[in-house]
Amino acid sequence: MRLVRFRFGDRIATGASEFESDTIHVLQGTFFEDPLPTGEEVSFDDVRLLAPVLPSKVVCVGKNYAAHAAEFGSEVPEEPLIFLKPSTAVIGPKDPIPLLPISRRVDYEGEMAVVIGRIARNVRTEEAFRVILGYTCANDVTLRDLQKSDDQWARAKGFDGSCPLGPWIETDLDPNDVRVETRLNGETRQAGLTADMVYGVATLIERITTFMTLLPGDVILTGTPEGVGPLAAGDVVEVEVDGIGTLSNPVEAGA
Repeated sequence: MRLVRFRFGDRIATGASEFESDTIHVLQGTFFEDPLPTGEEVSFDDVRLLAPVLPSKVVCVGKNYAAHAAEFGSEVPEEPLIFLKPSTAVIGPKDPIPLLPISRRVDYEGEMAVVIGRIARNVRTEEAFRVILGYTCANDVTLRDLQKSDDQWARAKGFDGSCPLGPWIETDLDPNDVRVETRLNGETRQAGLTADMVYGVATLIERITTFMTLLPGDVILTGTPEGVGPLAAGDVVEVEVDGIGTLSNPVEAGA
């Protein structure tokens, strides 16, 4: 099932759609509070897709693919490398990724993202999938030069527009061995399998919830495969996760 957040005319709504269906069944309320169908149906062609959730926080995992760590001359960390993006970093499908004047290099990092469905604290690995609502595509856009120069990554990873999410949440997915691909202007730049992640989804949830409460709608970015690279104004970057769909965003100069 695909869970969709969208703009339809002058209102914002949520909905559900069967896989590969062209129809969205409009829901009452949010995805987290017993959503009920209203009986209204709309076509994907008639709506603008938005970021599927507005999280209180985005929890990100660095160097979770050994090949990506190696391309930066690093080793895999002994514990998951955790950092945060604020809610204001989130944008949706087709929203522009800004190139900020404070940075000379802005990189794409395509990832599979996990959307949390219920309050989660001290969750054991074997119980982790009970707190998951579903999965979506993400781009951990990074100001690479500032990541290297700053001791903390707040500027490099947390700027407005640094976390495209979408196009929807897929609830029926086994996340343990799916392909994650990033394309820049139609050319494949990243391609990896989630089976190659150092820390799988369940382990990440267990480790994160030992020190942090995850709320419904919070998002975990699970790491990026090797092949990250720079963006330029006029580019279009796509992140595709098998079984979910494709997230596409243009790139433009920011103020």
